[in-house]
Amino acid sequence: MMIIMKTTATKEELNHVLQRVEDLDLHPHRIKGSERNVIGVVGDGRPVEATAFIRLPGVASVIPISKPYKLASREFYPENTLVPVGEHVIGNGTPIIIGGPCAVESREQILEAAKAVKDAGAHALRGGAFKPRTSPYSFQGMGEEGLKLLAEARELTGLPIVTEVTAPELVPLVADYAEVLQIGARNMQNYALLKAVGQTNRTVLLKRGMSATINDFLMAAEYILSKGNQNVILCERGIRTFETATRNTTDINAIPVLQAHTHLPVMLDPSHSTGHWEYVSALARSGIAAGADGIIVEVHPDPASALSDGAQSLKPHRFKTLVKQVNAIADALQTAHISTNPLQ
Repeated sequence: MMIIMKTTATKEELNHVLQRVEDLDLHPHRIKGSERNVIGVVGDGRPVEATAFIRLPGVASVIPISKPYKLASREFYPENTLVPVGEHVIGNGTPIIIGGPCAVESREQILEAAKAVKDAGAHALRGGAFKPRTSPYSFQGMGEEGLKLLAEARELTGLPIVTEVTAPELVPLVADYAEVLQIGARNMQNYALLKAVGQTNRTVLLKRGMSATINDFLMAAEYILSKGNQNVILCERGIRTFETATRNTTDINAIPVLQAHTHLPVMLDPSHSTGHWEYVSALARSGIAAGADGIIVEVHPDPASALSDGAQSLKPHRFKTLVKQVNAIADALQTAHISTNPLQ
């Protein structure tokens, strides 16, 4: 539920309500608005009567939240959440573009990719140091050595780092190197890992599981939010269907649907959605037109020699063209005053 405080509520009245929430073994989440304070109340599923709070001094109203996900719901927080990506912010209407190789393979490769991504006008560099692969015999990443190379690439270009963390015990290590911790599709329901990243102060990019419903996806985000980390980005990356012409099936529906149900920013990964570089740009353009807050694209200096996902990686010159196209679409939407907000 949400407790709406009066505009005239004093600090003492606010603190009294917060204490009352804790006395009932519930968890308060304070939201400070421009005119009044709102307290989100989350518990263990036990019914809580509004009368426990409505008569307290300073309380204007109490509103129940119907969704199973509370902190991620627009009922809880109707405004768009702005999430940092290095010095940039996602969720304010300007698309954030993240590019880079699937995996860090060598110093030469990641530095060349980083310079190309920077030159194209992207806002952040992606690259995997720890890679959860379908086959145990596939390249699993360079580990901490890969993280060190990503840090060197950041020093060279100024781009913040987005990289995957695959296990709870690796979270402190990866958080020392990266601005954004990525949770891959295979780990979307790794609840121990979600709790671990929820206890950090790093932005988390959460990818949708390949068989996850929208509800499953938002409940995974709820795990992170419930641990105190409000900086969560959702990423649609394609789901499993009967179709075999592409690696996955891009759920473009998910972009407006998620934006209707949650205040968290939504990105699209057109690389994993299609599995073929030939289709990546078209999907990226359609995602921005549908209202995505950004895209994350695989870019490799020499896709033919890539140790993973070369078939879906753009060459630098194609990525540079895509960045221009994405920005042009975003500018056109703003110029025409076309809102991509599904609730408007």
